[in-house]
Amino acid sequence: MSLFALSESLLSQSPAFHWIVDTQPVFQQIYSDPSGLFGKPAAELLQHRVSEALDPEQALAWGDRFSRVFEGETLSLRERRGESTWYVSLFPIRINGEILYAAGMAREISPWGKADQELRRTVLSALKAQEFERNMLSKFLHDSVGQNLTALGLQLDLIRMDLEAVSPETCSRIAEIQKILEAMMEEVREYSYALNPSTVERAGLRPALDRLAGRIRERFTGTMRLNVDPSLKLDKKIAVALYQIANEAVENAVQHSCCSAIEIAVKSSRVGTFLEVRDNGKGFDPADIQGGGRGLGLLSMEHYAAQAGLELVVSSSRETGTVVRAVAQAV
Repeated sequence: MSLFALSESLLSQSPAFHWIVDTQPVFQQIYSDPSGLFGKPAAELLQHRVSEALDPEQALAWGDRFSRVFEGETLSLRERRGESTWYVSLFPIRINGEILYAAGMAREISPWGKADQELRRTVLSALKAQEFERNMLSKFLHDSVGQNLTALGLQLDLIRMDLEAVSPETCSRIAEIQKILEAMMEEVREYSYALNPSTVERAGLRPALDRLAGRIRERFTGTMRLNVDPSLKLDKKIAVALYQIANEAVENAVQHSCCSAIEIAVKSSRVGTFLEVRDNGKGFDPADIQGGGRGLGLLSMEHYAAQAGLELVVSSSRETGTVVRAVAQAV
């Protein structure tokens, strides 16, 4: 058997499957069955462009990945397809120093998913503990610090009235102290609201998102738009989850995307109520292991969505930015 034939046998019988695309990108070679990852057999992919062979969402993601490979990157991905999880490596093939092809290797790692699930459960338990601590701190700031500052302000009022006729200068100094105290009270109130999502339960989703947008505008130089259907009536549990997801999505956009515009929309349709947070930043690949796409922010969003029974979809690319969509199905 020739070395070439031996290599062909190795690739075609490997527990992983391999493929090669050219710069178009068109599938040029496929070894073993790709249907678990791409949803189609090799015969339906070979000699077809990625944009034609795959469904639009897949084509956008894989087209972006191949573009990165042709720029010289090597990618490590963890891709979920239905109940299966795949580990994917993408790397450039150079001929005479020039990148002419992108190669891929994928292997199903679903049996290893138990360890991943255990790690996720550990992280989510830590998030729940953090959430409890945030609520306790918010309660302390509101019930103890806030009320004591209010009582102190009232006592200063009484002192100022007692001294008004005796020492106007002292009253003036007391008034200055009260202004400082009022600023402290406002900061404590804002921090308490930021820590505790019960703001949504007390005031509603729209006022809570207004506060969020106002807080972000203080440190975001781009455009922030908020569009919430005023006729919406939401279950408190769903409203709190939508707010938390919006908060995480906006923070991620501000900190990591280098975007110039963020839009938050909450609307209803026949399907149900949905939240969308869009940015026009540099985007990321949620499956990218090395790129850190699946950070704590995304895990937090998944956590809040799971708690409220929401469907969460995160789509992102370098051309279009990132869209976080959470849907509460109509009952």
